[in-house]
Amino acid sequence: MSAQELILNIAVNLGRIGRYAYEGRRSRVEQFLNETEEYVRQLESASMHPRFQRTLVAFKESFNELERDMRLDACWAETAYTWANILTHRAKLAG
Repeated sequence: MSAQELILNIAVNLGRIGRYAYEGRRSRVEQFLNETEEYVRQLESASMHPRFQRTLVAFKESFNELERDMRLDACWAETAYTWANILTHRAKLAG
């Protein structure tokens, strides 16, 4: 997969994570966190434009925090939604 495809897959998963967090469905949140983690690993070795690097670094820090502190409250879910939106809009930069 290209970097852009990986980023869009991550964004879709973050939307799912946010929705399942609002619904309190911990097992589904864990499922998509694990899948997203794999996409992030693949993205780290993908070829991407340097302009996307700062976004990737910031996202990885935030994503690691989401994984460490899975609260499934509105604030936690909003963070996932926010990154879904950011990554969707910045995916073009990665190519």
